[in-house]
Amino acid sequence: MRWAWKIGVVRGIGIYVHITLLLLVLWVAAGAYAATGEFSDVIFSVLSLIPLFAIIVLHELGHALTAQRFGIQTRNITLYPIGGIARLERMPEDPWQEFLVALAGPAVNLVLAAVLYVILLIVGNVESWTNLHWIGGNLLLNLFWINVVLAGFNLLPAFPMDGGRVLRALLASRMDAVRATQIAAAVGQGMAIFFGFYGVFGHNPFLLFIALFVWMGAAQEASLVQVKSALSAIPVSHLMMTEFHILRPEDPLGSAVRYLLAGCHLDFPVVSGRTVVGILTRHNLVEGLSRYGEDVPVAEVMNRDFLTVDASEVAEVAIARLQEKGQRSAIVARNGELVGLLSMEHIGEFLFIHGVLDQRKRRTSTVLPGP
Repeated sequence: MRWAWKIGVVRGIGIYVHITLLLLVLWVAAGAYAATGEFSDVIFSVLSLIPLFAIIVLHELGHALTAQRFGIQTRNITLYPIGGIARLERMPEDPWQEFLVALAGPAVNLVLAAVLYVILLIVGNVESWTNLHWIGGNLLLNLFWINVVLAGFNLLPAFPMDGGRVLRALLASRMDAVRATQIAAAVGQGMAIFFGFYGVFGHNPFLLFIALFVWMGAAQEASLVQVKSALSAIPVSHLMMTEFHILRPEDPLGSAVRYLLAGCHLDFPVVSGRTVVGILTRHNLVEGLSRYGEDVPVAEVMNRDFLTVDASEVAEVAIARLQEKGQRSAIVARNGELVGLLSMEHIGEFLFIHGVLDQRKRRTSTVLPGP
C-alpha cells in the first residue's frame, strides 16, 4: 500500500500505518514539550499513543470481523491521524447486516471501557473520574475515557462514520437504498458543517480534518450508491465500446500515437491472430515513447496482465473487478471472441447521460397535466 507501512496481520487482514500518522506523533510531542519542557514527558506522551492506536485497531477489527461473518472480506486496516479505516470489499446489501457491522466498532470500545472500569474499581486508586492528565496521569483512566469518547463520537449520525451507517441501515429498512443514502449523506454533511465551525472557533485542527473527511465521504458514498443503482441490472454489452482500433504486437508505437491523436480512445487491445495478448494503455504508450521512441514494437510496452470480462456480465461486477485490479480498461469477450472494450471513461459518459435523462424524467414527472 502506497505511503503506508505494514505492521501486522490479523485473521488475514493487513494492518497498516499511514505516513501522515507521523503528524499526530509530532503534534503530541510538541504539545508535551511546550507544556513541561521535559524530554522524558515527550517520550512518555509519544509512547502513550501506542495503546491509543491499539484501541483504534481493535475498533476497526470489530467492523472487519463482523463483516467476515457475513462473507465480506476486508482488504486492510489503515491508521491515519484522524483514526482508522477498515476497507471492506463491499458494504452488506442487507440493512440489518450493515447495522451490525457499523455497531461492531463502537461495541468493542464499550466492552473495553467496561473492562477498564471494573479494573479501576478493583485497583481503587481513582481520586477523581474526571481529573484527567495525559502527562503523568492515570493511564488506565485515560484509556477508559478514550474508549467512552470513541464509542460516543463514532455513534454520531455523521455519515459515513459508524453512526451515519447505522442511520442509513435503519432508513434502508423502510425505503430504497439510494434514498436512504441521500438522507444519511445530507445529515452527515450537516454534521460536517457543525464540526467545521466548532473546529474553527474551538481552535481544534483535528475536528477540521474530520469535518472534511465526513463532507467528502458523504458525497462520495451518495454518488457511489447512485452509480451502483444505475448499473445494478445493466450488462457489460450495453456499456462497452464496439468501435475501436486493434493493434498487433509488432506494430510500432507510432501507430498508436496516430489513433490516439485522432481522438479514437485511450487504450488499445493488442491482438495476435485472433487472440488478445495485451492492452496498450495511454500510460504504457507515454512511458514507451519516453524511453524508446515511436519505432519500438507495441509488444515491448503493452500490459500483459489485463482483465477480460464477458459481455453478459453485470456491469457493476465488472467495474468492481476493474477497480480491484487497479485498471481502467478491460477486454470484453463473447464465447472467447473479442467483441468490445470496457473503459472507465466510457462508463463515465454513460453515467453522465443516464443522470441527465434521469433528471429530465424527474422534472417532467412533477409537471401536472393541464385541464
